[in-house]
Amino acid sequence: QTSDAYHPSKIGTPGKSWGVDDYKLWRDTRIKSRCYFDLAPRIQALDEITCSKTNAKLFEVVQYGELPHMVDDTTAKNFPLFAVRSADWSSKKPNVFVTGGVHGYETSGVEGAILFLTGGKAAHYSEHFNILVVPCVSPWGYERIQRWTAKGTDPNRSFNPDGEIVEGRSFNPEPETHESAALIRFLREDMGHVSQDDWTCHLDLHETTDTDETEFRPAKNARDGKPIDGEKGEIPDGFYLVQDVTSPTPEWFTAMMDSVKKVTHIAPADSEGKI
Repeated sequence: QTSDAYHPSKIGTPGKSWGVDDYKLWRDTRIKSRCYFDLAPRIQALDEITCSKTNAKLFEVVQYGELPHMVDDTTAKNFPLFAVRSADWSSKKPNVFVTGGVHGYETSGVEGAILFLTGGKAAHYSEHFNILVVPCVSPWGYERIQRWTAKGTDPNRSFNPDGEIVEGRSFNPEPETHESAALIRFLREDMGHVSQDDWTCHLDLHETTDTDETEFRPAKNARDGKPIDGEKGEIPDGFYLVQDVTSPTPEWFTAMMDSVKKVTHIAPADSEGKI
């Protein structure tokens, strides 16, 4: 999404972590390829979906925050952050949380979350579950097809409540981001009636693309002042799951894999047995 002259691996001084000017150069040279403000109305329209049987409203769309645009143009609008939740939230139902677009460039997570809400599946499951969906956690990354936030931070590594590193999730922790802080605040305050232990599951929708190895691994090494060795990891070919090691649920994974096999192929296990 950028010219070769501004490939992240060529920004900064080799062997030295990026400074303020390097981060700004990286941010300013990421090309806007699509518009979040074209996506936002699709999310807002979910507020109008009704039950085919009762005509009752199914979902409530709430704006839980705003994301600074992080550009020099002071006229640029902030990104509104949206969540979609069951309109008839009941304390008698189990609670399910779905997120997409934590890494903004992973389009299938964003579109998958919206399709879940519009294609009838969420309507069906809402009879049995309370459902909360955040379709696009990282609008800036979505627009520029980037893994990182505008500050050059991986948002998927920044969900550390109050800056604390949570045991089992402490791999590669990164600084708090606007994206993670806004979502954590929403869960604690607006969704505070649901305690952390009352969430039955959280499905975080991701995808792995070739640019993980051609752009984002070299970018991370350059940013952190590490050698760019050219070594490439495996890109999974097909659907795969990654489990939270703090709460293993192999029976769920088996059930999901068995269902997905009916519509697409499953990625082979990787050489380290992590997929």
